[in-house]
Amino acid sequence: MTETPQRTRPLRVLAAMSGGVDSAVAAARAAEAGHDVTGVHLALSANPQSFRTGARGCCTIEDSRDARRAADVIGIPFYVWDLADRFREDVVEDFVAEYEAGRTPNPCLRCNEKIKFAALLDKALALGFDAVCTGHYAQVILREDGVRELHRASDMAKDQSYVLGVLDDRQLAHAMFPLGDTVTTKDEIRAEAERRGLAVAKKPDSHDICFIADGDTQGFLAGRLGRAEGDIVDEAGNRLGTHEGAYGYTIGQRKGLRIGTPAPDGKPRYVLDISPVDNTVTVGPAEALDVDALRAIKPRWCGAAPTGPGTYTAQLRAHGGETEVRAELVDGTLEVSFTEPVRGVAPGQAIVLYDGTRVVGSATIASTTRATAGAA
Repeated sequence: MTETPQRTRPLRVLAAMSGGVDSAVAAARAAEAGHDVTGVHLALSANPQSFRTGARGCCTIEDSRDARRAADVIGIPFYVWDLADRFREDVVEDFVAEYEAGRTPNPCLRCNEKIKFAALLDKALALGFDAVCTGHYAQVILREDGVRELHRASDMAKDQSYVLGVLDDRQLAHAMFPLGDTVTTKDEIRAEAERRGLAVAKKPDSHDICFIADGDTQGFLAGRLGRAEGDIVDEAGNRLGTHEGAYGYTIGQRKGLRIGTPAPDGKPRYVLDISPVDNTVTVGPAEALDVDALRAIKPRWCGAAPTGPGTYTAQLRAHGGETEVRAELVDGTLEVSFTEPVRGVAPGQAIVLYDGTRVVGSATIASTTRATAGAA
């Protein structure tokens, strides 16, 4: 666990416990380090199901019980906090609105920003806690000059700094990630949980979007937005087929287009553009997805905002690789150009900038410029 001046003494720590193995081990490590730890499970669903669907979903009654059992084994107090209304408003409704507008949101970033390190942290500080502990794989490093920085996890294979790129100075000052500086496999984390007597040691990880337990995002959106038939067209505007709602598609999507007529060259088509105004989905060849620049809005900096143009690496997806970029903040908008074109970048996604392993900040992609011509 990375030390800060505050952490030279035992802290009052609120450990967010999802009911999974990572958060349980993180809470156990924090307690073992001598901190005064209290576990809390966030009830984020207004109507929690009794059991999750395999490795999908979270926030079930089962998860709450698993978190409580882990807290009992660790020997820490445990509570359940109901943040369902806040989660629905700040994460679920935002998710639906973004898709309705033709954008592709990342609800995990929004949850970290609005729930775990805003609503939860604010409540924790009001109750006299010093820090919020989670099972994320990332590191908060204190420099000699007293400045805190967010860095990638020691193990790049498990790094989750991308979804934490929305945290600001104040939030980083009260964040604790006990798993971030450990180079270890997930099997070893599970083995540690088993050694500690935590029953969640063999529990499968949750996948996909936590509030869509069956993984059917299109079905979830259809239930919220209704079905709205529209046209699927090519780049020349020729009608190729129909869809039941433009919100059900994402930039770069290949499967599920249901276009009966093959492309003239016989190659697959991909979603190039989504227009909620006329409910149209435009498809075309893979090379038309190449992007060489973008504009991003609502920047959030893990420290001071950068001044002037700079060269960074950028990550565009939670599980994506890094790419070199040139970026500059212009009148509150992040202007980014890529050294080499990248493919399948969608408005609504987050771009997270890095300087080496340090997270510089995050912004929401508003528009892209295609390498061929035009903008999306």
